[in-house]
Amino acid sequence: MSAGPAPAGLADVEVVAPNLNRRFSGVTATVLALLPHQKRSLGIAALGHHLPSDLPRIGWADILRHGWTPPKGRPFRIWHARRNIEMLAGVLLRDVLRQPWKIVFTSAAQRDHSAYTKFLIRRMDAVIATSPQAARFLEIPHRIVMHGVDLERFRPAQDRNAEWRKTGLPGRYGVGVFGRVRHQKGTDLFADAMCALLPKYPEATAVVIGLATPDNRAFVETIRQRVAAAGLADRFLFLGELPSSEIPSWFARLLIHVAPQRWEGFGLTPLESMASGTAVVASHAGVFPSLVEHEKTGLLVETGDPGSLIAALDRLMANPALAEEMGRAGRRRAERHFSISGEARAIGEVYETLWKP
Repeated sequence: MSAGPAPAGLADVEVVAPNLNRRFSGVTATVLALLPHQKRSLGIAALGHHLPSDLPRIGWADILRHGWTPPKGRPFRIWHARRNIEMLAGVLLRDVLRQPWKIVFTSAAQRDHSAYTKFLIRRMDAVIATSPQAARFLEIPHRIVMHGVDLERFRPAQDRNAEWRKTGLPGRYGVGVFGRVRHQKGTDLFADAMCALLPKYPEATAVVIGLATPDNRAFVETIRQRVAAAGLADRFLFLGELPSSEIPSWFARLLIHVAPQRWEGFGLTPLESMASGTAVVASHAGVFPSLVEHEKTGLLVETGDPGSLIAALDRLMANPALAEEMGRAGRRRAERHFSISGEARAIGEVYETLWKP
């Protein structure tokens, strides 16, 4: 676990954002996206894994040596947890080591929490829900703060066709999915839809961008076999896990982003697509219906229904101008309702409520 410089030392760190999962995930992406905006008005530092050198960071040694001294001008620091392991660590710092902390937990889960998670949540000083759907499963007072998207990092390409040509991939445009390659994410549903539609649209190429873990090897191999049997192995490509710096370019160069999840906690990819000016075809999983404005910024399809997915994609692939129009509307919607600066501001208000005497 590497540590970098905190903002002028731990004394100036008002908030710690832990990222204690060794595996990169959507929660990791949230922490990394928010911190550059939060640090503009807060003394905030991250702790844990996958932390780039340009973010303020601290290590466990800093906390264990100096954590009993509160930050300048504050009675305590805030520990902002997003996972069970992070809630537990915050409770240990506050209640066992007796360091001056208050703990904030952000919940994205849209299901009943386990008894253990409920036990931890009851010990939080403030709770944030990322959506109305997630809020329904919280049994204590909370505030809803929807996720936002970095509108500078994710933005439309000046020339989508030129950006696609730069990839060297076949066809004139791309249709793609992002995220872990597994059953939950509906990668197989996407593959079935592309096997049905790519023969009809020879100018299209399908891409899958995301990590396939060893436990999903059989799942991936089944998809590859289906694609090969359809004679489409050169037009349905697994690009693997790409560096985070490359992801915005891929969102902007695709004509259509597909989010066929069977279930999802929140799911940032539709927001990232909308900010990139890319039309979205998404299932009704998670908060997607709250993000995608059906018939305006994209199309919503029945969860787990390949026929519904095929029909929606067929409509947009047959009319790329409509997809472009929906992408432009998506950018406008992201600007109005889902900026990450707005999310950072709302989270800051939760912190200030705790700090108020």
